[in-house]
Amino acid sequence: MPSIRKQSPSILIVPALSRFPWLVHAFSTRQGGFSKAYGGHSLNLGFTKNDSRATVERNRAALERQVGAVTGKALWPLITLRQIHSDLIHCVSRLPSEPLVGDGLITDTPEILLAIQTADCLPVILVDTKRRVVGVFHAGWHSTVQRIVEKGVGEMRGCFGTRPREIEAAIGPGIHSCCYQVGEEVRQSFESQFAYAADLFHEVKESDPVREKYPLLFLTARAPGHSELPTNIFLDLVEANRRQLIDAGVSAKNIHASPLCTSSRTDLLFSHRAEKGVTGRMMAVAGTRPK
Repeated sequence: MPSIRKQSPSILIVPALSRFPWLVHAFSTRQGGFSKAYGGHSLNLGFTKNDSRATVERNRAALERQVGAVTGKALWPLITLRQIHSDLIHCVSRLPSEPLVGDGLITDTPEILLAIQTADCLPVILVDTKRRVVGVFHAGWHSTVQRIVEKGVGEMRGCFGTRPREIEAAIGPGIHSCCYQVGEEVRQSFESQFAYAADLFHEVKESDPVREKYPLLFLTARAPGHSELPTNIFLDLVEANRRQLIDAGVSAKNIHASPLCTSSRTDLLFSHRAEKGVTGRMMAVAGTRPK
């Protein structure tokens, strides 16, 4: 479970990962940056249309300094993706000459910082604690259905010989089941892929104070005599990714999930859904120091 580091910018650190002095990691929040586009002095790390590129670059540099991604006075190369809600994962060893497209990054090369951006989707950090391999993954529902974190474990194994039992996993803040209302098509997509899909959803009937006070107004000729209220479907994206990691061989005790819901905590976090699309972007970052 991440803990908040109160310095500016404010970031979330996972205590279980802080045990490794060679590891650099963090989940950013919205607090403590230089952007004014989204209220106050916010740490927007995405090149959004409402913020200036210079301000975002200043925020990114502040984040790198805060997490310690610095050698001497030089910031480490920050590697990002054009995210497309996919299962595409790149193994990198240097700053690419062309922008990468996908939703996952892995490396065993020291002094580069991997980053993915979120504003409701789950950020996931994987760390091979023996081989000093790190990975970051952008797990919205599309990528989760495509098993991105499960494939991420497989890519780390294929590229670097990672053993799943030696992985520590951190699931950062994202939209939780309390707020993540989805359509029937999303449930069907999960049901087509996962035997345990029923465990990932719960239903809530819409409330209607008028209907509850005057039920006779809503009588119909159809059994059981009243028109039915719509049912809303909610997805537990955290549990979906936790189950994938376990299926991939990661020990349940090595999976650490943030209790913070982006949609419920817009004071601390950006939420695309709660803020109706006008919001900044957070980052999950990971890298390693040289031996």
